[in-house]
Amino acid sequence: MTATLPRPARDPGRLRAALPFWVSLLLIPIALVSALAGGWAVLLLPLFGWGMVSILDIAGGLDETNPDPAQPDRDLFWYRLITLIWFPIQAAVVFGCLWWVTHGGLDGLAEKLGLFFGLGVISGAVGIVYAHELLHQKNRVERTLGDLLLAMVLYSHFRSEHLLVHHRYVGTPRDPVSARYNEGFHRFFLRVLLTCPVSAWRAEARMLARRGLPVWHRSNPFWRYLALQGAMLGLAYGIGGWAGVGLFAVQAGSAVWQLELTNYIEHYGLTRRHLGDGRYEHVLPRHSWNASHKVSNWFLINLQRHSDHHYKPDRRFPLLQTYGPDEAPQLPLGYPAMTALAMVPPLWRRVMNPRVRAWRRRFYPDIKDWSDYNRGRLPAPRGAS
Repeated sequence: MTATLPRPARDPGRLRAALPFWVSLLLIPIALVSALAGGWAVLLLPLFGWGMVSILDIAGGLDETNPDPAQPDRDLFWYRLITLIWFPIQAAVVFGCLWWVTHGGLDGLAEKLGLFFGLGVISGAVGIVYAHELLHQKNRVERTLGDLLLAMVLYSHFRSEHLLVHHRYVGTPRDPVSARYNEGFHRFFLRVLLTCPVSAWRAEARMLARRGLPVWHRSNPFWRYLALQGAMLGLAYGIGGWAGVGLFAVQAGSAVWQLELTNYIEHYGLTRRHLGDGRYEHVLPRHSWNASHKVSNWFLINLQRHSDHHYKPDRRFPLLQTYGPDEAPQLPLGYPAMTALAMVPPLWRRVMNPRVRAWRRRFYPDIKDWSDYNRGRLPAPRGAS
């Protein structure tokens, strides 16, 4: 039998397969049209990011196929490239628009605010998602690019909170971004804003203490976070003065809001069984909401295959696996549509609460009292095995 030689990493076939995941580049000309035309055009970015992607999800259907997870990095060049080039693209768009509107490009305050709220789709729905992919990798270049993307939205602590807190404590009261059953998004958002920086700081302090170092040691990444965020604000001020800083903050706030909307839906109401003495069962595919919708997974580089991400956090996005409903709960719509729904808590509860209750009956039929889980308390180890 003749051995099959591996194809070159950059061959056209792999490029064609990876191109759908470059759909985020469509946001760049939309941003330029928004900035140049003004008026109602400043709404084009959020309309595309939420509305058009959701409509295309209906047309595109589901993708429940699984790639070979053993593929080496050299076969993933064209997939990885979009995440590697995104920071300079995002920086050019955000700071370019900042220069444009603070030097006479747009006249009305409402237009300027609308444009920079829309730019939050670029830096939030795309930039933070790409940062999330990058910060999970082991090499320094990718992690640095992830840090730069997070600094652009003034949310650098997300790296520490996500890696040291969320992945370890997901589905338990110790994870601030595991949304509780019946908790509305607006209350969740305020709670996360107040608690995540603190939990991230404490996690880094514990890491330093295990090395025998004080929290103020120079290796604490929070100093790097502050320096990078300060540099971004300084650049915004240099371009547009205090108005530039304000508009930059609008962009950052919009991005963070979209990040936390995604965090909210990813684990809403899903809890790990408490085994007693503060211990919980291992994280399983059942502890994340998944969506197999093809187009939104292209747009969000497979973020919606979230169960597998928690199973293999350093697995690159093209290799993430999907699960059937017998292993992991499924959302009725893709993340863009579900985040819009989450903004209206009564509608969200009407759609999602019955699904959470069905999930509990399916995976934990022996647990009859969920009140402690609902309130984010340590429950008694009922039905522990």
